[in-house]
Amino acid sequence: MTLSELLPSLGCEAADHLEPGVWPRSTRLGPGGELLFAGAPVSHLAARFGTPAYLLDEDEVRQNARAYRRALPDAEVAYASKALCTRAVLRWVAEEGLSLDTCSAGEIAVARSVGFPAERILLHGNAKTPEDLKAALSYGVRRIVVDSLDEIEQLGALATGAQQVLIRVTPDVSAGTHAAITTGTEGQKFGFSLREEVRDNLGRAVSAVLAQPGLRLAGLHCHIGSQVSRVDFYELAARKMIGVLAGLRETHGITLRELDLGGGHAVRYLPGDTGFDIDGYVRRLRVALAYECTSRGFPLPKLTIEPGRAIVGPAGITVYRVCAVKRGSRTFVAVDGGMSDNARPALYGAAYTARLIGRRSRAARRPMTVVGRHCESGDVLADGLALPDDVHPGDLLAVPCTGAYHHSLASNYNLVGRPPVVGVSRGTATLLVRRETEEDLLKRDLG
Repeated sequence: MTLSELLPSLGCEAADHLEPGVWPRSTRLGPGGELLFAGAPVSHLAARFGTPAYLLDEDEVRQNARAYRRALPDAEVAYASKALCTRAVLRWVAEEGLSLDTCSAGEIAVARSVGFPAERILLHGNAKTPEDLKAALSYGVRRIVVDSLDEIEQLGALATGAQQVLIRVTPDVSAGTHAAITTGTEGQKFGFSLREEVRDNLGRAVSAVLAQPGLRLAGLHCHIGSQVSRVDFYELAARKMIGVLAGLRETHGITLRELDLGGGHAVRYLPGDTGFDIDGYVRRLRVALAYECTSRGFPLPKLTIEPGRAIVGPAGITVYRVCAVKRGSRTFVAVDGGMSDNARPALYGAAYTARLIGRRSRAARRPMTVVGRHCESGDVLADGLALPDDVHPGDLLAVPCTGAYHHSLASNYNLVGRPPVVGVSRGTATLLVRRETEEDLLKRDLG
């Protein structure tokens, strides 16, 4: 059972007249070609907040969080804030009982500003700055995931109490994703390798943590990649990690009780995409952990997972206004946003769908390429998209599944201000993050 299939049992109706699993569940097609999002007409939201704009369904974010809690009642579910880190979103996930996975002093600052419980926060990353470590220590972040021997030494020098740490391990599991979002294989920047020729590095890391009086080693962490749809990759990682825990008990005489398997659970961006089978994930993970622990005589560790994209991604859409249509050997539909608000197609070839909204068209559909406004040939939002032949400047286009890694990766390329984030719940829209203005851009330029 996928996450989107689990949620109807929580009282959520599927959006069966749009591509199910691609558009947020609250989206509906209204009269005259209108798109309703969380009970609000999207064309009205575009008129009120301008375009481009990120729209986020608060209720769906909360429902996704509850679905994970329901599927894994005995595990810790830590929302990966790098997917979308705003005050409102962190309040929502905190209220739904999730923990928080952070990667910087900035993300900790957002968490601190809303009073997110420090005992439910993790900090990790491969190159934490002293400012990152100091921010975590000053707020009392319970666990810090260490990624290098240098970092262990630096953290040990700063920590004055019994700071809990996890050691990040590279389990050498290929998750079948794009190289730019693969994090669990040999030869990339994250974690301590398990390869025989370098695995002593992990032993040295354990010894280094144990030698620091201000640090307490609580467990291990791993992360195999992002947009991972196959649960057997997670099962393999879990089996390997129990083997590592058991090996550390033999070599160092310690029994570590925490295991963080990371996140990266896939969502659907296009019709036909494979979603994440959360029910199969839970079932296979439980069997794998129970078997490996029993066979090795190792106590079942406390499990943490870190979904981010799966919590917020499917709950968001982006609305654009068409600026120009250029017909020739290819038809280009240029919109008022682009790679500054959605970097994923340019970064690793991510594909999206889109639809005309706000009016009904009876024109034939033609393959078109939706492009952005930036001075790059790679500024393409969707290629080969079937749109009505009468699409014209002033029309609105909506792109689904944009809640994750859009606002987070947004830039000011060509000095274009970043779009607002608008939360919508049961027809009521609230501005969560305002649009960036030219005055905002100039404030930082002191020359």
